[in-house]
Amino acid sequence: MSLVIAAVVVYGFSRTVDKNLFHPGGPRPAILYLHAVVFTGWLLFYIFQSVLVRTHNVRLHRKTGWFGAALGLAIPLVGVSTAIAMARFHTRQGAADVEGFLIVPLFDLMAFSIPFALAIYWRKKPEFHRRLILIASCALTAAGLGRFPTYLLPEPFFYAGVDALILLGVARDLIVNRRIHAVYLYALPAFVLGHVIVTYTFTHNSPWWLKIAHAILS
Repeated sequence: MSLVIAAVVVYGFSRTVDKNLFHPGGPRPAILYLHAVVFTGWLLFYIFQSVLVRTHNVRLHRKTGWFGAALGLAIPLVGVSTAIAMARFHTRQGAADVEGFLIVPLFDLMAFSIPFALAIYWRKKPEFHRRLILIASCALTAAGLGRFPTYLLPEPFFYAGVDALILLGVARDLIVNRRIHAVYLYALPAFVLGHVIVTYTFTHNSPWWLKIAHAILS
């Protein structure tokens, strides 16, 4: 699953990273580059930790886990700062619907942070910990999925890709354990409900959210 998540993110961003990051038409906020480093670092670290568990290097997995905890803590801090900086940047560039769309990255960061915090809390319960880390990592794929071609994933429904990734974890439980773990029973409905609300909010430019977003960006 760590490799699947990485593949989704790499494919999605490969369509835009050159013109938006490596060879942009104009200077971008510096925090965007820090954002790229931190979020890429998380994906690489997730794969590394998965390999350690797969090869039964649990002791090293636990020792290096504290680096992952620090990296995971940096994600919402850097992510929120980047989302606001880029929203202000796009507003100055004359882009439309910037305030309405701001709810998407902010929700994604919350969707990462909650399962990540629970994964740290339940770090000594492997069955809870690994599923929560998987769910947290799936939450970060929304930006990559939003860059998929529309013939693969229609633009307003990119969150369906996030939920589908979590469903793969559910399918694994059903095949291997013959039951769905409680983590998925709580997390997946919460994700689906959150995704529906967020999608409706930004596609309809809900006035209540526009007021909040305007205050954030002012």
